[in-house]
Amino acid sequence: MIDWNQIKTVFLDMDGTLLDLHFDNYFWLEHLPLRYAELKGVPYRDAVNRLERMYQQLYGSLNWYCLDFWADSLDLDIANLKREVSERIRYRPNAQRFLQYIHDQGFDIALVTNAHQKSIEIKLEQTDLGSLINEIICSHDFQLPKEQVEFWPALKKSRPYNPAMTAFFDDNEAVLHSARANGIAHLYAIAQPDSQKAPRTEGEFPMLVDFLELLPGS
Repeated sequence: MIDWNQIKTVFLDMDGTLLDLHFDNYFWLEHLPLRYAELKGVPYRDAVNRLERMYQQLYGSLNWYCLDFWADSLDLDIANLKREVSERIRYRPNAQRFLQYIHDQGFDIALVTNAHQKSIEIKLEQTDLGSLINEIICSHDFQLPKEQVEFWPALKKSRPYNPAMTAFFDDNEAVLHSARANGIAHLYAIAQPDSQKAPRTEGEFPMLVDFLELLPGS
């Protein structure tokens, strides 16, 4: 699926790519509405309706990913509420093994994520992700989500890389389109970002089911 001789840099998304998106979906769709209703003393259905309206309005924007924005908007400690269920954080199938392999092979590895810094911190508390990558690149530091084509030139200026020799893995096709528009040559989508949902079977980019597919001899 991939010719490692053509690759120098590996960019990896976090949620839905390396880590099971089920944690995030569970938090935003189940745990947060329940705790919001409890803490604010409002009916559960009212909490669900308010959050769903906000999700629809903000999807794909930087605020969609920003825990500080949600904390201010809802007057809740979102990071602490995430920690209440952080034991649900898990790697996707063989992602940890894949990371160990490319780490041992000496590839230039960077996490490139829209996740907020506080969300990254929680994920690092629950996994050994920090020891298997060279750098964490957070889109909030650039004030641009990865979906925007302007993100990638800003990243390249801050952290030079050769797009022709870069592989990038992400579960969001809008992000992959943005990366392709900026010349990144080796792009891969994720078939099943959330382990509790049915896998996708079609897409514009090569679809990765299991990171084991990318290891030599597999």
